[in-house]
Amino acid sequence: MATATATDQVNAKRKPVFVKVEDLKPGTTGHTLIVKVVDATPVKTSSRPNMSRALFSRPAPPPRIAECFVGDETGTIIFTARNEQVDLMRKGATVILHNAKIVMFKGTTMRLAVDKWGRIEVTEPVKFEVKEDNNLSLVEYELVTVPDQAFEIAIVLVSIGHISL
Repeated sequence: MATATATDQVNAKRKPVFVKVEDLKPGTTGHTLIVKVVDATPVKTSSRPNMSRALFSRPAPPPRIAECFVGDETGTIIFTARNEQVDLMRKGATVILHNAKIVMFKGTTMRLAVDKWGRIEVTEPVKFEVKEDNNLSLVEYELVTVPDQAFEIAIVLVSIGHISL
């Protein structure tokens, strides 16, 4: 007799819901995307020692960071790869980003990132062409307070010259 118990339902994995780059919004998390790496540029990090570590412990190696221009058939965005992620994000590679999140860079532009709760999986090449003229990392956002309401909303201020003030 095969009946589903409560523990079976809790342990059952959900199928991922894939989103497109153009659907990404500021402050959102839990995205699963299939993207191509258009370009990957290593970022030089400072070689200052980490003063928060104990005196007698071995210093941690400096973090490796790369800014990767990734996209799909709907648009592109900058992905920030860290440490072992840098090795996976090679130019021309097709990757699946699991549990990706949007991080606001300098408070105004969107970047895509995968932290320790996410995963990057290299997959076989896909047949779509990357739409490079819709770069979501060039859209600037600003958090504004609406005076007649008690909450803050984010609005698009400048979108690559498409909106004039």
